[in-house]
Amino acid sequence: MKKRYLTAALIVLSVCSVFIGVKDISPLDLFSLTEQQIQILLVSRLPRLVSLIIAGTSMSIIGLIMQQLTRNKFVSPTTAGTMDSARLGVLVALMLFTSAAPLLKMAVAFVFALAGTIVFMKILDKIKFKDAIFIPLVGLMFGNIISSITTFFAYKNNLIQNISSWLQGDFSIVMKGRYEMLYLSIPLMVIAYLYANRFTVAGMGEDFSKNLGLNYRQVVNIGLILVAAVSSVVLLTIGTIPFLGLIIPNIVSIYRGDNLKNNLSHTALLGAVFVIACDILGRVIIYPYEIPIGLTVGVIGSGIFLYLLMRSRAYAS
Repeated sequence: MKKRYLTAALIVLSVCSVFIGVKDISPLDLFSLTEQQIQILLVSRLPRLVSLIIAGTSMSIIGLIMQQLTRNKFVSPTTAGTMDSARLGVLVALMLFTSAAPLLKMAVAFVFALAGTIVFMKILDKIKFKDAIFIPLVGLMFGNIISSITTFFAYKNNLIQNISSWLQGDFSIVMKGRYEMLYLSIPLMVIAYLYANRFTVAGMGEDFSKNLGLNYRQVVNIGLILVAAVSSVVLLTIGTIPFLGLIIPNIVSIYRGDNLKNNLSHTALLGAVFVIACDILGRVIIYPYEIPIGLTVGVIGSGIFLYLLMRSRAYAS
């Protein structure tokens, strides 16, 4: 889990990602690129790589923030109803504003994602039995209820095909002019870094935070806003990437402990490495066809999630 190893892995995988695709472009071709190859690199391959890195880092970091604020290692945007609430927001935007601009969709999705996350936090406050595995199960049930409502209204308004496009993450649609909204995640990650120590203190509980003079509610609200905003941006640009915000922070904390600020850079690097690796796997496994990254991350992530569950049970006993 050393930073230099993660950086080296990121560089190697990034280079591999640029040169993998249906149209053959090798590193040697860089010295004599045709106009078509230049177009492929600038319009498709490089935007895809940038979006992979931004989505991987941002989703991993907001997963880390959620786990810190809820004090539960199995909470993430996909197990707390955040992504499901954002999808409901996208549906509402499509119903009310038939030709809505991406920024308007993002704004509506953000409002719904934030509201859904706040509701989940309120449910969390009411639950007395705060078992590590019970809490994310409550989040999954909450998310499934929202997802059912979304599906019902999508069927009723003949929008099921539109809303299905946000069910599964897919980087094959990323091209120049269709991914730039992801850049909004970068300033949000800067804010997350600036508030990292406060998130760490807030994760110790409301009473402890107030004794240290921290405005607990303000810090939690800022964290939830970051989670909702990044979730909305990634959902609208890429789609849902399951388990990413859950497994990456857990893997980092196993090796480096629970200090959020110390773990931010490692979480970002590992998230980017994991997403690029899954994307490359999805592109080569049935080449020249492609498996959506939501499927590859879901299969690998679910296996790691089960391992983490069994590991936590083993340590508890």
